[in-house]
Amino acid sequence: MTVTIRLALRDWDYMTPLVLGDVSSPRLDVKVDRVATLISHVGKDEAHDAAEMSFSRYAQLRADGDDTVIGIPNFIMRGFRHRCIITTKDSPITELSQLAGKRIGVTGWRDSGNTWTRAALRREDVSVEDAMWFAGRLTEAHPITDRLDGFGRTGRIEAAPGERPMVDLLKEGALDAVFTPFMPEGFFDRDSPFRQVLADFRLAERLYFKDVGYVPGMHLIGIKATVAAQYPWLLEELSALIDESKRVWTVRRRKYADTTPWIFDELLKVSADLPPDWDESGLDANRAMISDFARELHEQGILPRALTPAELFPLQASSDRPQLAAAGS
Repeated sequence: MTVTIRLALRDWDYMTPLVLGDVSSPRLDVKVDRVATLISHVGKDEAHDAAEMSFSRYAQLRADGDDTVIGIPNFIMRGFRHRCIITTKDSPITELSQLAGKRIGVTGWRDSGNTWTRAALRREDVSVEDAMWFAGRLTEAHPITDRLDGFGRTGRIEAAPGERPMVDLLKEGALDAVFTPFMPEGFFDRDSPFRQVLADFRLAERLYFKDVGYVPGMHLIGIKATVAAQYPWLLEELSALIDESKRVWTVRRRKYADTTPWIFDELLKVSADLPPDWDESGLDANRAMISDFARELHEQGILPRALTPAELFPLQASSDRPQLAAAGS
């Protein structure tokens, strides 16, 4: 019998083989819905059985005792964060340590990516208490929503003034820097008014990886607990399909490398700078990263305590995991 599930995903290139059906399973038929905005709670979403979700929001569910969603430690979105801090081209700020005492914009206070970026600042002795923070929309095209998410503090963490776009505030000097994983339109143009704070962010990220041994994970796959209970093998099967889609896409990208003039050089650099298993899925492979993220959520005041990897991923940590894997073979 083939089980069909509907999975909500953003447009990650390495999911193309899965979306097109080039990667498939005789046991599991995955129908992918492409979404621009993450589903806030897949456990309450009638249209989907599983979804890409924020690691921090998943951790919040676990901390709240909400077990309607089961997380799969397959981190669909990973990335270094040093490149995600931008300022103006004429800014004197060139080091992360110089952000102490500055006005920093974030697109969402407890977003997983922003949590990791603040962690990078904490490694440079710039804590949450050492800066003034403003949460708001990046550009005019983004909606006005509550981006403080209950974590606002007068004089420390506030909404962007007048809910104005942060790129405008940055250009006018009302902000000194902005955290964003997705660069604003025009950022890559020669006449862009913006730049990364770190001119050699790649070097900083290489040193970071050498120190911690992982690429931070921001999004994972969450599945409804009712579905996981009905088909206990499904978690492993879905994770394996995602891994295979990434593998197939990587092979093709290396073959068809002429999408931009120097992507060939970039592929060689990535192979030299990172081990082949840098994006490996599973609890064991990601235990250190998961522990560090849970600690950051606590240290930054987002969660009341640091959850353990076993608390975040109880099914994968349980002694029954070998039986579950066998059931899916």
